[in-house]
Amino acid sequence: MTTTFVPDDFIAPPHLDGPGFRLEPLGAAHNDRDYEAWTSSMDHIRATPGFEDWDWPHEMSREENLADLEGHARDFVNRTGFTYSILDGDEVIGCVYIYPSRDAGHDAAVRSWVRASRADLDEPVWRTLSRWIEDSWPFANPSYATR
Repeated sequence: MTTTFVPDDFIAPPHLDGPGFRLEPLGAAHNDRDYEAWTSSMDHIRATPGFEDWDWPHEMSREENLADLEGHARDFVNRTGFTYSILDGDEVIGCVYIYPSRDAGHDAAVRSWVRASRADLDEPVWRTLSRWIEDSWPFANPSYATR
């Protein structure tokens, strides 16, 4: 039995192409676009299923956001969590987070948000990611709030 979040031989998917969006691992290169996306949509994100009890989003500077993105990128490299930027072309329209669950009944917690101006994509993103998690990830019982 593995004591890590994912098995040693698991290779995290480097991207996903979905209907009207694509995923790529979140990193420092996304900082300005990511910052603009979430700061313009804080109330919308807080109302998104899965974020009701989170302490984010909250006010941060661009520099604090950059440090946060760098932390997510380290988690990806260390295989302790996987965060992807949701893109339409070069525009950041959201994020998806895949981390160990704090709930004993689940092995992974998945959360995603899209910016308020792209709220129409929330359900298609959820449907596509739900299938992707089931088909491409090694989790037996992930939690991902229903849309």
